[in-house]
Amino acid sequence: MSRISYSQFAKWDKCPYTWKLDYVDKQTTFYGNIYTLFGSALHETIQAYLVAYYNKTIKYADSLPLKDILQYRMEENYKKSKEQHGDDFDVSLEDMKEFFQDGVNIIEEFLKRKSSYFPKKNTELVGIELDLNQKLDNKLTFIGYMDVVIHNKVTGRVKIIDIKTATMGWNKYQKADKNKTNQLLLYKKYFSDQTEIPMDKIDVEYLILKRRLYENLAYPQKRIQVFTPASGKPSINKVMTRLDEFMSECYDENGKIIAHDYEKCEPYKKCRMCKGL
Repeated sequence: MSRISYSQFAKWDKCPYTWKLDYVDKQTTFYGNIYTLFGSALHETIQAYLVAYYNKTIKYADSLPLKDILQYRMEENYKKSKEQHGDDFDVSLEDMKEFFQDGVNIIEEFLKRKSSYFPKKNTELVGIELDLNQKLDNKLTFIGYMDVVIHNKVTGRVKIIDIKTATMGWNKYQKADKNKTNQLLLYKKYFSDQTEIPMDKIDVEYLILKRRLYENLAYPQKRIQVFTPASGKPSINKVMTRLDEFMSECYDENGKIIAHDYEKCEPYKKCRMCKGL
């Protein structure tokens, strides 16, 4: 049985040609960079804190050496990527130092405002990196991992939170980019299917961690941005329809990939993915 992920679907939806290179031709076009290294490390650091925060005490969670954890995670991610990709993974010591300090700044603000983003009263942690494994048509399985899932024991509502790192946060154009926001809509649908929790009892939210703040602004800025995309039935139906188109076009009835001969996007200069090839 073939497995598909949101990242695979999103790549096809944005640029079929690069999807073909990765999944049909098996020509890896991306080996990671400082942004992915840092994002993964900061994810893991925040998640480690949340496990202690919900499952033990706030005092214990606050005692964790988060800066040391971040540094260790970044170093381990660097070593692993270098071992796998060699010189194709191009990250400098200066990059590591700069991004580590950005992470320290984010962590400091997160600790000050944590209860605003992650309430503890009447709330329990359902899971960290909670996996989705949903059987679909054509002998396909959708897989995914939810960063954080929490449950309010009074209201019965569940919230799926996806942690993103960004240089300056998301502007109105990025918030409107379905390639970014459709992920949580699919997660909401399949989490509801797996748990039988009604979709109207599930909320979704992006927690966006900003590396940089704008200079010389007259008002205070936050390094952490919360964005809640529209996730009602009409929005979910749209992405489900598009996912069905992807499966029908790219997989046969036995779940085997169809080797379409996609060409570069026309005009390719408008496609950042094609342009970079």
